[in-house]
Amino acid sequence: MTQKYGFVMMIQQKWWNRFVSDHHNGKPIQSYVQKGEAPPKSALVILFYVTKPTAQIAGWGEFMERTVGKPMDVWGKNGKESVLRSEREYKEFVGDWPTVSLIRFENLVEAAHAMPLNDILSLLGKERLSRKGFYVDREGTEKAIALLE
Repeated sequence: MTQKYGFVMMIQQKWWNRFVSDHHNGKPIQSYVQKGEAPPKSALVILFYVTKPTAQIAGWGEFMERTVGKPMDVWGKNGKESVLRSEREYKEFVGDWPTVSLIRFENLVEAAHAMPLNDILSLLGKERLSRKGFYVDREGTEKAIALLE
């Protein structure tokens, strides 16, 4: 698990705001919905890169699992944990996609010192962030979290 200890995931500002709000309202386990078979498959930590206008690593959480399947099967299993507020919003989001991924995590932490993506990429020796994100080894994940705390 050394090479896949952490995972940097790209999310939109509106979903980050919902994660933070749900966390402050006592929601212990949260989920992020992505269309198709999205990573991570395995990791211990998810680092959240919030896209523009924030364009920073804004926090992290403990990865639990990824569920992949037909949209309504996934919603029935853990959909109520997602940032999507209702089955209707979920259906509108996934549209006609035949497969969705639900990325479950817990213990969301908001970064005390959010970091611009370029700083994290330099730290980790990466050139750019793929839309699907990327895995980070244990040392890189721990360094990033230390800088975010």
